[in-house]
Amino acid sequence: MAKKKVQPVPKGYHTVTPHLVLDECAKAIEFYRRAFGAEETARMPGPGGKVVHAEIRVGDSPVMLADEMPPMPGQPGAYKSPRSAGLSTASLFLYVPDVDAAFVRAVKAGCTVRMPVTDMFWGDRFGQVIDPFGHTWGLATHVEDVSPEEMARRHEEFVAQMQPGRPPAAERPKDKRGAKKKGTQAAPARKPAAKPAAKKKRPARR
Repeated sequence: MAKKKVQPVPKGYHTVTPHLVLDECAKAIEFYRRAFGAEETARMPGPGGKVVHAEIRVGDSPVMLADEMPPMPGQPGAYKSPRSAGLSTASLFLYVPDVDAAFVRAVKAGCTVRMPVTDMFWGDRFGQVIDPFGHTWGLATHVEDVSPEEMARRHEEFVAQMQPGRPPAAERPKDKRGAKKKGTQAAPARKPAAKPAAKKKRPARR
């Protein structure tokens, strides 16, 4: 009997799905419900009250979660939660209809502000929070379509403004054509060209 054909990517999933490692997965699931409107869709309990696998859905995207576990015998690598490791090497990025409202909701739930909501050069209104379990969440609403040329110009200006001691564009000196100079120091004055030495007259021969 032929096997029924199935989709390589199950319905409701995307090609890439984040998987969060936590030290209190059950508490995190409840927190994500309050902070980001997450819906729990699966949970597999493990020994000692641990969660070996769980899934939530935020918007249209699934997120997998689990408590940190020791690796299987002979298995390389070890997963640690941000609180156990003392750092986080990744973050999540959420597009939402109203970033300001979503940001306020996350902070009221208990997230720490990492970056206040602001309009960014790539066309998003964007901010970042850190949840109580150590994971960083970026929240954004797309507010403007930006051309590649304008994106490059804004990016250059954004990077320039991040340089310590660099004045804002409006305060930088202009060249003769009115364009902003890249540097802030005036060009050194040119030295006047040296006059050619006078030719010595030869004495007349007798």
